[in-house]
Parts: sequence; structure tokens; C-alpha cells
Amino acid sequence: MATDTASVASTAQSPTTSDQQSFFSKLWYVLRRWPVIPIIVVALLIFMALSAPWLAPYGQDEQNLRARQAPPIWYTEFYEENERVTDRFILGADHLGRDILTRIMYGARISLAVAGISLVVGMAVGATLGMVSGFYGKLFDELMMRLVDVWNASPFLLIAILAAIVFGQSVTVLLVLLILATWAGVVRNVRAEVLTLKTRDYVAYSRVAGGSDLRIMWRHLTPGLINTVVVLITLRVGGLILTEAGLSFLGAGVPSNIPTWGNMVSDARQYLNTAWWMAVFPGMAILLIVMSVNFIGDWLRDRWDPRLRQL
Repeated sequence: MATDTASVASTAQSPTTSDQQSFFSKLWYVLRRWPVIPIIVVALLIFMALSAPWLAPYGQDEQNLRARQAPPIWYTEFYEENERVTDRFILGADHLGRDILTRIMYGARISLAVAGISLVVGMAVGATLGMVSGFYGKLFDELMMRLVDVWNASPFLLIAILAAIVFGQSVTVLLVLLILATWAGVVRNVRAEVLTLKTRDYVAYSRVAGGSDLRIMWRHLTPGLINTVVVLITLRVGGLILTEAGLSFLGAGVPSNIPTWGNMVSDARQYLNTAWWMAVFPGMAILLIVMSVNFIGDWLRDRWDPRLRQL
């Protein structure tokens, strides 16, 4: 009788167990098939940047000198021992008593906007030059390739520091530098794709029908380049954000009075032993956005390239 009871109980529990296993297997399949977590991370950071004026707990430059280098909110002993510090900071405060979370939210606006604008302009310039170079070839192609070689061999960091010294720190100078850092890497990829596309039959038919060069490039070559350009954009977003952070860290980027993730890490380098949170949390924001965008770029490349597509 006891054996029968145990068998009945196991039989009653088996559907639930199988349902749980089925649910987790489906969840794992979705996580492997689609970049769910990276998309959520990017969406949260963009939402945080857009909603900073309304959701930020403090002003971006609001100071509380009594709370200088105040630790994150889970350091309860600090706030209990320092009764004069009435405000509690979720991620801590910096050396001037400014809220770290607030400055990360406002810094996301500048960092993401600068990277996005420079990426779009740089990609447009690089893709156009690459398309024209691959389509016409000959002398223009040779000059363009040598120009790309010269630019790739140039010390970009030295050029950026020199530009900051000559023209001063500003968002405009940073945008120009990031555009210059973007265009050269796109020219070769687009040119190689155009060299293949322009030999297709539909391009030859368009020539026979009297299509102009501009019409052929716009109507027949551009649609074939969209996938390549989109993948290049997603793979280069992370590099541009790191470049902006590095230039700001070295004093060649956004002025220090404007909160960016790079400026926050730069300000915190003197306080790593006493206030680690000043550098760790902005650094984590940079790490999350760069890794997430790179994962999305890898996924797009695998999805759109039949040779890399995962079944």
C-alpha cells in the first residue's frame, strides 16, 4: 500500500516537474536565440538618460559639502555616526558632495548623445566615401585607400590632445574627433562590399536601361549595404563610448564641469583608496553599455550572415 501511495504521489508531481523543465528550456532557448539581456540593459540606460531631469534624486551640480565622499546607502554605520549628514545617497557622493547616481544619469545623456551623433555622421561619411571609391575605382580609389592608410597610421591620441590644447575643451571638438575616429574604419568594409555588388546582374541591367551612376548607387547598391553598415554601427558604438571616456579622462574631451562617465572616472582617480564608489559605478555603466551593444552587434552579424547564422 505504501508503495502504491508513493507511486501515485510521484505521478502527480511529474507533470509539474516536466512543466518547469519545459519552461526553463524555453527560457534558455529565448536567451540564447535573442539578445534579451543586452537589449534590456541598453533600454534601461537610455531611459535613465532621457528621464534624468525628472527621476534624478538631486541636481547634477547640487553640492553638500558635509556629505563629501559619503558612501553608498548600504553603509548604514556611516550615516548613523554622522548625524549632520541628513541626505542618504544611493550610490554615494563624490569629493564635492554631489550624488553619484544623479551624475551617472546626467552623464549618460552626454556620453550616449556624443557617441550617437558622431557615429551617425562618421558612418555616413565613411559609407559614402567607401561606396564611391569601390564603384569608380581607379585613381580615386587609390587616393582614398592611401588616405585611409595615412589616417590609420596617425597617432589619434596625440592629435586629440593637440586639438584640445589648440581649440580648447568643448563638445564640438570632441564630436569632430570622434567622427574622425569613425569614418576610416568604415571605408574599407563598404568598399569591399561594393566591389562585389557592382558586378551583379541587376546592376548591369540597370546600366543597359540607362540608369545613372547616382541612381545605381542609391537604388541598387545602398540596399545591399544596409546590413553591413548596421552591424558596423552596433560593433563600433562601444569603441566610441570608450574613446569618449578615455579622452575625457585625459582632459581632451568634454569640459570637466559637464558630467560624463569619463569625467567622473577622471575625478575619482585621486580617491580610489578612500572612496572607491566614485570610480567603480561610472566604470560599471561604461562596461555595461559597451558589452551590451557589442553583444547586440554580434547577434546581428550572426543573424544576417548566412555563413554565421545559428540554427
